[in-house]
Amino acid sequence: MAKAYWIAFYRSIKNPDALAAYAKLAGPAIQAAGGRFVARGNPAKVFEAGLNQRVVVIEFDSVRQAVAAHDGAAYQAALKVLGDAVDREIRIVEGV
Repeated sequence: MAKAYWIAFYRSIKNPDALAAYAKLAGPAIQAAGGRFVARGNPAKVFEAGLNQRVVVIEFDSVRQAVAAHDGAAYQAALKVLGDAVDREIRIVEGV
């Protein structure tokens, strides 16, 4: 079974305090669901139409596990804390 990667792109952060409160809940919720953080922060370099925006990459053993982590009660509670503090996009992609 191919691994899966949850990739979050942050276009803007409107409320850093809410993001920090979210991170305190989301990190443990994601790890408890089997996620492993492999990268997070601002890009070292961007090319083509790339935006210099915060990126988070989390590895899971499967797409099913990644989706379950997102939809789980613990992560959904973290999302409520986050509210509209950020403008971001999340994608889950299957590894090759």
